[in-house]
Amino acid sequence: MKGLYCKPGDQGVVKFVSQETNVPTNIGNHQVKVQVKSCALSPVDFKLYEDLKLEKELVPVGREIAGVVLQVGPKVTFFQPDDEVVGILPLEAEQSGLCSVVVTDEYNLVQKPEKVSWFEAAAVIKDGLRAYTALHTLARMAVGQTVLVLDGAGPFGVLTIQLAHYHGVKVLATALSPEDQKFLEELRPSVGVQESLLARVIGVWDSKEDLVDSCLEETGGLGVDIIIDSGVRLYDEEPETQRQCPHKHDLLTLLSVGGHWVTTEQHLQLDPPDSHILFLKAASLSFLNDEVWTTSRAKQGRYLHILKDVMDKLCTGTFRPQLEDPVPLYEATVSMEMVQRKQTRKRIAVKL
Repeated sequence: MKGLYCKPGDQGVVKFVSQETNVPTNIGNHQVKVQVKSCALSPVDFKLYEDLKLEKELVPVGREIAGVVLQVGPKVTFFQPDDEVVGILPLEAEQSGLCSVVVTDEYNLVQKPEKVSWFEAAAVIKDGLRAYTALHTLARMAVGQTVLVLDGAGPFGVLTIQLAHYHGVKVLATALSPEDQKFLEELRPSVGVQESLLARVIGVWDSKEDLVDSCLEETGGLGVDIIIDSGVRLYDEEPETQRQCPHKHDLLTLLSVGGHWVTTEQHLQLDPPDSHILFLKAASLSFLNDEVWTTSRAKQGRYLHILKDVMDKLCTGTFRPQLEDPVPLYEATVSMEMVQRKQTRKRIAVKL
């Protein structure tokens, strides 16, 4: 049985290799053996593995999986053979999600609703968790607030928009290209409904449209209650890949009194004047790292509740992911290389 693994190299070069992997014959008391039907291909964060002392010669690729339970350990209570499940393999997992069979703890999985496809389940589980973590756990959103979602057309951005709208929050979003802007302007809460999910789409690709002015105009000069970013420019001179990211000073300007900024930027640096702005506004900043749910078991029950609710919202149509067509297994290596280099957004490999 082969799986896809990546090997970090010199100067940030990453090599993806197909490696023969053995499935454990005996499984633990609380472990489940799953036949994988679909697997999401997301970028691998090597810095996080290094920080958590989980460095390996070969890092498994593909942790967001959906499949069928083949066998359960003697003390497993959540599942039975033939159950359809979806979940996220932990960082310390030894097997790639692209293996035909994986073994993991029952606490990493939830039931997949029958109406949900394998493709959608694997596509939504991680980004749905990130959206819940950002809006509920960190920002503590409430009805009537205004949220700004940066890169709203990305897989994470789309689910964040849909979750915020579901809870009665006014949503603004940025588009990185004319195609993204058209997609977001046509985004609807459900099929046949004319109402848009978004109060405004801000095309940051267009130099004539200013992010700060647009948001302040939309909020009557008061600013937004919640900002969910997808990258931040820390300095005026940044690499080409960061050009469309907003400057940190712009986001500080946009925050309302008592506002909350949730950032995905691991290396965000606030200078004393930046902190003073937050102080004057009684605003706050949180770092979005959804991996804490699996690296710490302190809130395991809440974690599983979120995963289950993500699947419920996918089943009822509240979550409607917008992704490219699934890729066959023989294209997984090429697709993963493109995802890692950020040449394409998340891809899903489906086993027929």
